[in-house]
Amino acid sequence: MSATKKKNQVNAAAPERRRELLDTAAEVFAAQGYNATTVRKIADAAGMLAGSLYYHFDSKESMLDEILSTFLTELWEGYDAVLAAGLGPRETVEALVTESFREIDRHRAAVAIYQKESRHLTDLPRFAYLADSQRRFEKAWLGTLERGVADGVFRADLDIRLTYRFLRDTVWVAASWYRPGGHHGPEEIARQYLSMVLDGVAVRA
Repeated sequence: MSATKKKNQVNAAAPERRRELLDTAAEVFAAQGYNATTVRKIADAAGMLAGSLYYHFDSKESMLDEILSTFLTELWEGYDAVLAAGLGPRETVEALVTESFREIDRHRAAVAIYQKESRHLTDLPRFAYLADSQRRFEKAWLGTLERGVADGVFRADLDIRLTYRFLRDTVWVAASWYRPGGHHGPEEIARQYLSMVLDGVAVRA
């Protein structure tokens, strides 16, 4: 095999290997926490030497940055599409919840990291975008809920901010127990969740 052909094969495999390493790092960060995780621990989980990991990434901070930014980019692609669709308030909530569970399915470990670490990471200049994303997230949800109350779709006595926090926390906490490939897919979990939140669990008289 020529040196050029071999180099091309290595370059073609590099993005896939990089993705595998990020998936491994995300699982380690989610399980052990960012501060407690070392490059060596990530390398051990990936079955490689710590020095070899630096061939792909210059630091564990770079790895975490790529994990979180990839997750949030995909999340906002989905959210922006929902918000631009011109749906009614209830339909918007349903679509946002469904999109959230899809993201948990795609990026469970990243969601878990975001939940545990974002408050501390926002103090680091590199992760300032986490605070920006949180403000966008809050604006999208509060705006939808307020529109629902104004349109008579949601109850007028709702505490909007409390409702937002309840929806936010009960959706994203699923990252702690959800496992891709389980008995229920993200759409079915979203349907069950929405049924409980929007319609209740008690039998109607």
